[in-house]
Amino acid sequence: MDKFTTLTGVAAPLKITNVDTDMIIPKQYLKTIKRTGLGEGLFSDLRFKEDGSENPEFVLNKPAYRNASILIAGDNFGCGSSREHAPWALLDFGIRCVISTSFADIFYNNCFKNGILPIKVTAEQLALLFDDAERGSNATLTVDLENQTIKGPDGGAIHFEIDPFRKHCLLNGLDDIGLTMEKADAISTYEARQAKEHAWL
Repeated sequence: MDKFTTLTGVAAPLKITNVDTDMIIPKQYLKTIKRTGLGEGLFSDLRFKEDGSENPEFVLNKPAYRNASILIAGDNFGCGSSREHAPWALLDFGIRCVISTSFADIFYNNCFKNGILPIKVTAEQLALLFDDAERGSNATLTVDLENQTIKGPDGGAIHFEIDPFRKHCLLNGLDDIGLTMEKADAISTYEARQAKEHAWL
């Protein structure tokens, strides 16, 4: 997966609490096992009207946020069923970072495995970030994973905590397969030894 080091981009304010995975990517999009193409279904029940036309009131349809790469969201983001399609859809749309006060555990873990950085902040910090995001495309945020900071358009910075192992994986673009491949030499050595010592297996 792509490395996550520093991300500077427009942040879209999604002031909704308890956004569940069915809201992120509705069930009709779960037939595929491909990670691409799901961006069109992201928040589709909110982005589109019943006739298929865009809902101009939804934040990601507004001109200032069409190219947002950061999502500022309400409490308990990613709750509901444990569908990995949710981070797939966010990533395919272009969202690399989601900031909230809290996340559902499974969604939170799935983000790291797919190259998305989920950041937990306090309610006070979230309010400040919402204020920044509501300025539109003229006010960008910079997320610096190495230094664990979020810098606002006025130069202010918020520090965030992250598990060191998860930070290492994102900085180096390592998903579960990538982590395994880091041990490729050791695995090959072990297999060669096993073949020699237990030839009958």
